[in-house]
Amino acid sequence: MTEITSRRGLLFGAAAVSAGALLTGCTSNEPSDSKEEPAGNDQPAADDKPGKQVTIGFAGPQADHGWLNAINDNAKSRAEKYSDVTLEITEGSNDTAQQIGQIETLINKKVDVLVVLPADGKALTQVGLKAMRAGIPVVNLDRIFNTPQAYRCWIGGDNYGMGLNAGHYIGEKLKGKSGARVIELAGLDNLELTKQRTQGFDDALKNYPNIKKVARQAAEFTVESGQAKMAQLLQAQSTFDALWNHDDDQGVGALRAIEQAGRDDFLMVGGAGALSAFQAIKQDDGVLKATVLYPPTMAASAIDLARALGQGKGIGGLAEFEIPSSITLYSAVVDKTNVDQYMPTGFR
Repeated sequence: MTEITSRRGLLFGAAAVSAGALLTGCTSNEPSDSKEEPAGNDQPAADDKPGKQVTIGFAGPQADHGWLNAINDNAKSRAEKYSDVTLEITEGSNDTAQQIGQIETLINKKVDVLVVLPADGKALTQVGLKAMRAGIPVVNLDRIFNTPQAYRCWIGGDNYGMGLNAGHYIGEKLKGKSGARVIELAGLDNLELTKQRTQGFDDALKNYPNIKKVARQAAEFTVESGQAKMAQLLQAQSTFDALWNHDDDQGVGALRAIEQAGRDDFLMVGGAGALSAFQAIKQDDGVLKATVLYPPTMAASAIDLARALGQGKGIGGLAEFEIPSSITLYSAVVDKTNVDQYMPTGFR
C-alpha cells in the first residue's frame, strides 16, 4: 500500500508559483470533443506560434489509484494539445527497478526532456542524475529526488499547506463555538507527507483557542481503511464538531461509516480533489462541506515546463529567461461557493 500512498511528494522549501503562470508559448491543437477530458485541458495552452519539436519522455508509477490515473491522463492530454510535442510514455510501475529500467530506455532513446514521477524519490535519484549528466533535463514531478542535481525543475503539491488550509477553514466555521471539538482521519503515518499534513492542521488550529483536537486515527488512503478507521473514531467520539480527512479516496469509506452510524452532527473537510467529493459538496445534503486540493493538473503543468525546457523558453508572465527550479502548487479549499469552477479538475 505504501507504493500507492507515497504518491504525494515532500513539501519543497521554495517560492511558490501559481500553476496559472505555467502557460509557456505555443499554439494548442484543436480541443477534443470528448466530455471526459482530464482537468489539464480545461486551462488552455498558450496560443503563440509552435516552436521547436520536442520529444518528452514521461515515467510515472502504476496508475492504481484515482489520483495517479488522473496524473497520467493530464500528462497525455496536455501533450496532445501541442503540435510540436511528441510524448514517449512508459507503462508505469511501482517496482523501482522496473521504473529505473523504463527511464533508462527513455535516456537511450535520447528524448529531449524527461518528466518523472518516481515510485520512490530516494531510490530513483541516481537515474535522475544519469539523465541530467546525459544532457537530458528532468522535470521531477511531486515525489522529490534526494538532490537538486537530479532534476532541473521540481513541481508538486503542498502537503503542509493542505493541513494548514483545512485547519483554517474548520477554524473559521467553528469560530463562534465555545469548546469546539475536532477529529482527524490521517493517512499512513510512516509517510512524511502525512506528518506534514497533520503539522499544518495542528498549526492552523493554534489560531483558534476555542477548538481542541480530541482524536486522530491513521488510515491507509484506501476506501476500506477509511471506512474501518472512521467507524472506530465514531465509536470512540460520541460528539464532535468537525472532521478533517486527509484523502478523498479513503473519504468514500469514511462517508459510508458515517452514513451507517446515522451521524450528521458535524462538518467534514476532505483532501485531494476527487470528483465524488466535488459532487457531494455541490449536492450539499451531507456532512462533507469542503475539500483541500492536491491537484493532479500538476502533470499538465509539468508537460508545459518540459516543453519550455526543450525549446529554451521561460514562463509567460515572469521576467526571467529560464523556468524556475521549483514550483509548489497551492492547496485551494473547494466548497459550495466555488465547486463549479473546480468540478472539471476532479479525478475519478
